[in-house]
Amino acid sequence: MQIENPLIVQSDRTLLLDVHAPRAEECRAALIPFAELERSPEHLHTYRLTPLSLWNASSAGFSPEDAVNVLKDFARYDVPQVVLAWITETASRFGKIRMIADSDYCSTTKENSVASKTEDSINQSQDTMETLFLVTDSFIIFKMLQSTPSLNKFIFPIPELLLKEKNLPPLTENEKNFAFGLKLADRGNIKYELLKLGWPVKDEVPMLPGEPLELSLKPHTLSGQTFSIRSYQKNAAEALVGNKGPGTGFGTIVLPCGAGKTIVGMLIMNMLQTNTLIVTTNISAVHQWISELLDKTSLLPEDIAEYTGEEKDIKPVTVATYQVLTWRPNKDANFPHFQLFRKRSWGLIIYDEVHLLPAPVFRVVAELQAIRRVGLTATLVREDGCEGHVFSLVGPKRYDVPWKDLEKTGWIASAECIELRIDFPSTEEDILYTTATQRQKHRRASENPAKTSIVLELVKRFPEDKIIVIGQYLEQLKLLATVLNAPIITGSTPTSERDLLYGRFRSGEINILVVSKVANFAIDLPDASMAIQVSGTFGSRQEEAQRLGRILRPKDRISRFFTLITRNTVEEDFGSNRQKFLAEQGYSYKIIRYNSPSDLDEITQALPCNIQGGK
Repeated sequence: MQIENPLIVQSDRTLLLDVHAPRAEECRAALIPFAELERSPEHLHTYRLTPLSLWNASSAGFSPEDAVNVLKDFARYDVPQVVLAWITETASRFGKIRMIADSDYCSTTKENSVASKTEDSINQSQDTMETLFLVTDSFIIFKMLQSTPSLNKFIFPIPELLLKEKNLPPLTENEKNFAFGLKLADRGNIKYELLKLGWPVKDEVPMLPGEPLELSLKPHTLSGQTFSIRSYQKNAAEALVGNKGPGTGFGTIVLPCGAGKTIVGMLIMNMLQTNTLIVTTNISAVHQWISELLDKTSLLPEDIAEYTGEEKDIKPVTVATYQVLTWRPNKDANFPHFQLFRKRSWGLIIYDEVHLLPAPVFRVVAELQAIRRVGLTATLVREDGCEGHVFSLVGPKRYDVPWKDLEKTGWIASAECIELRIDFPSTEEDILYTTATQRQKHRRASENPAKTSIVLELVKRFPEDKIIVIGQYLEQLKLLATVLNAPIITGSTPTSERDLLYGRFRSGEINILVVSKVANFAIDLPDASMAIQVSGTFGSRQEEAQRLGRILRPKDRISRFFTLITRNTVEEDFGSNRQKFLAEQGYSYKIIRYNSPSDLDEITQALPCNIQGGK
C-alpha cells in the first residue's frame, strides 16, 4: 500500500484519481494514452479502461506492459490481478490478425479451385482484382473467423498449395494453414466488422504511391516571418508516415486546437510528395487551408483547387468540404460528389476534424484503404460512439500530446475556465422552465435573458481582450450582437462576408465577434483571448474542447473561457458532461455563483492581464 499515491484501481476496470494527491498531475498525464475519462467531479476523477483505448495505445507503440507499469507505479493499493490479466489479454489482441498483400495474385487465377468455390462471393467482372490475405498464427482465431456469419461475405479460404507457390515472406509455416483471402474493395469493411467482434486488424498492406507532386516547405512565410517546424509537429508527422513501408501511412493525429494541426498535414504532404485531397468542415476552413498552403509551401495557385458548393475544380491539391461530398438530391439517391475520391490518383487524403467525419463518408472511406490517409483532430470523442469507425477505417491514433504539456512549453496559451451560474431574472421565467418539456427546458435555460447583462459586464471588464461570444441559438446571438454593436456570423452568413469578418477580427479592426456553432471548427483566430459561451449543443464534450481551442493560439496573455449556466437546470448537467474532456487534459473550472457584478471582482483581481514566457 502506498497511501500517498493518487490512483485507486478497481476490479471493474475503473480508475479513481484523487486530484489532491501529490502525484495527481503526473498520473493524469500517464493515463491519457490508454484510459478514457468518464467523470470529473471535485475530488475523484473516474477513468475507464476500454478495448479501444488499449488498441489505440498499442498502435502507437504503447505496450500492455507500459500500461501495467503505470497502474502499479501510481496505485494506492495493489492492482487487482483480474485487471492486469485483462489488460494483457485485450491489448495483445492487436496484431493477432494481420492483413497482408500479394500484389500479383489477382482474379486471373480463377481457374484455381478457390475461384470455383467462391465464384458467388467474388466480383468476377473485376478481371484485375487484387486479393489480400487475412492471416493469424492461432488455429482458434482461424476457426472463429471461419464460423462467423458476418464475415463470410468478405473472406474466402486460400488453398495451402497456392500459399506455398506464392511463398509469401510474412507467413510462417504455421500461418500458412490459417489464412483467408479477401477482395481489395472489402479491406475496410472487414477491419470494421472484426473490430466489432473484438479483434482489431493490424493492417500491413503497402499503400499506393499516388501521382507524384513536387512541393517543399518555405523557410519564410509570404509576410517574411521565419517558418519553422516544432518538434512535436515533426514527431506527429513521422509517427504517421513511418518508414513508408507496410503498416504505415494511415492513422489519426490528436493535437490541441492552436497547436498547428494544419502544419502537421503540410509536413506529411512534404514527406510524401504526392497528389493530396483535403476534406474539411466548411468553406471558410477550405479557404484557410488554401491560404496556409500558399503561405508556407512552394505550391502555386494553379496547383490548388477548391471543391465546394460554390466552386468545383480538381487539381493536384484539392480542398473540399464534407457538406458537398454528402450532398444528394434526395435521401434515396446516390452521392454524386463521391466521384471526387476517384477523379485523380490521390496519394494522400487528409480528413480535417476527423471526429466529425459524416456517416456517408465512412462508406467511401472503407473502400479507400489503399490510399495513405490521416485524420486530424483535437479530440477523438464522438457523441454517437463511432470512434471505432475512425480507428478501423481512417486509422488508429498515431500521436497524441497532453494539452497542458504544450501549455507549459508556451506552444499554446494558458487558459482559465470559469463557469458563472446564474438565476432566471423572474419567477415567471422559473415557472415557464418548470412546465416545459425536456427539450424546451434546455432551450429556456440556454436563452436565460439574464445572460445578456452578464455578457455586457464581462466585455466591459476586459476591454483589452479580443472576444468571441459563441452560442447555439440564433435569436439569442442576434440580440447579443445588437446590444454589443458587434458583427455576427451564423450558418446563413455568406462565405465572402464570413472571411471578411474573420479577417477584420485578426487584424484588430474589430475586437468582438458573435458566432454560432459554425465557428466551432477549423477556424484560426490567433489573437482571440477570451470566449464567452452562452449556450451549447446539449452535453457535447468535443464542442467544449473546440470552443476552448478558439482562444488557445499562443499569446502574451492568459486566455479566459467563460461559460454561462442557468442554475438548477439541465444546463448544469450538460455542462458537467461537456467539461469531462477538458478535465482529462488538466483544466479545472472555477465556478462562481453570480448574483451581481461585484461577484466578478475576484476574477479581475486574481487574473493578471499578461504572462511571461509565451511563444
